[in-house]
Amino acid sequence: MRADAPVLIVGAGVAGLATALAAAPRPVRLLCRAHDGVGSASALAQGGIAAAIDPADAPAAHAHDTLVAGAHHNDAAAVRWLTDAAPAAVAWLEAQGVAFDRDEAGTLRLGREGGHGLPRIVHAGGDATGAALVRALRAQAQRASHVQWRGGVEVDALLWRDGRVVGLRTRDERGREETHHAAHVVLATGGIGNLFARTSNPPGADGAGLALGLAAGVRARDLEFVQFHPTALDLPHRQGLPLVTEALRGAGARLRDTRGRPLMDGVHPLGDLAPRDVVARRVWQACQEHGAWLDATAITDWPRRFPTVLAACLEHGIDPRTAPIPVTPAVHFHMGGLSTDLDGDTGVPGLHAVGEVACNGVHGANRLASNSLLEGVACGRRLGERLARLPWAARGQGAARWIERGPPLDPGSLAMLRQLMWSAAGPQRDAATLRDALRQCGRWHGWQARLAEALLLAALRRTGSLGAHWRRDALAA
Repeated sequence: MRADAPVLIVGAGVAGLATALAAAPRPVRLLCRAHDGVGSASALAQGGIAAAIDPADAPAAHAHDTLVAGAHHNDAAAVRWLTDAAPAAVAWLEAQGVAFDRDEAGTLRLGREGGHGLPRIVHAGGDATGAALVRALRAQAQRASHVQWRGGVEVDALLWRDGRVVGLRTRDERGREETHHAAHVVLATGGIGNLFARTSNPPGADGAGLALGLAAGVRARDLEFVQFHPTALDLPHRQGLPLVTEALRGAGARLRDTRGRPLMDGVHPLGDLAPRDVVARRVWQACQEHGAWLDATAITDWPRRFPTVLAACLEHGIDPRTAPIPVTPAVHFHMGGLSTDLDGDTGVPGLHAVGEVACNGVHGANRLASNSLLEGVACGRRLGERLARLPWAARGQGAARWIERGPPLDPGSLAMLRQLMWSAAGPQRDAATLRDALRQCGRWHGWQARLAEALLLAALRRTGSLGAHWRRDALAA
């Protein structure tokens, strides 16, 4: 290993960008599929960042809501650290140039979302918080002298020598391969939504980083816990669906069935603002019958508060100011991933993970709304600061080998896999369907099928219902 080898960060969402900025002055090379760093799930995030900023609020209350939403499957110490770190994360983002929404007096506007007992969500640009964060952090990274961008590349293998990861291999659009040597490699590659037929995630959220980490020997954790956002715009024959932010329900929108009756009455004490797993299952049930709608016609000031949702609806011939919005659950976030601690340590020397690809226990069985951008920022900063302090590894002398993710599925098989996962591992699951899906995956040869098998096996092994993992057959057991 060269003594001047950089830290290689794979992924340019909020977690990767925060890690890169916090690693200064250590040299960083940021690798991403898009040339300009766009296309991450972070950039599509309509929710904001949860932080106990109001004097009537407290990190302990934020932690309580996080644990309740996560069905107490969370790592309680990790939750306490994250919620304590939240106000400082918001302040750091403001220092990076993020302009959070404020009222006429200059006070931060705080919204309320599902599972939160108090308004504690800060937004930037109404429902365009993720885009605002990525834009500001990307600008800072592009100005930073210690960060080098390398866009338009796919990472398909890790380099192993002397018992540690010492680099990786990229491939560009023309198929040209390049070896990058590293002091450390960080996977910040996001989630797995594109293994399913309906998702709010961008195309790049396909589990590629998770599959690569598992191939390197990182332990999987909580793979069965997949969060389904209750309200994506229900567009027929589309896989990637626009999100209809939960903040609409925080502002008074109501979920209704085809006859206009409230969907959540009598289902949960928090009604439309119940935790996402509860709402998603109810919307799923309504969609299996006649459909579900979000009635937001009483909401005002759409262009300022919800410009993203307004534009998406109008693009598809729906005016949410005058008509209910057809909605469906969609895969939104993966609570599981590569097992790490809060420092992003995977247990494989030289390899780290942060953000949605990692699982450090903060989200438990069901992520609390607006904790994902928070985790990406707070844990990214923590990992970056740690990488800046780590000593340089000695130059390796042993034989090197490649750890490869493996070949992908062909487009036809991938489309069938997505429909299979939606049917078998959606908001409601049962053993027979999961076993049938496993048998089908065994007929395919491709890394996506192997990753799907790992998730299906985890779902089979957890025979009871917990959080976002809901077993129909457990109810009659």
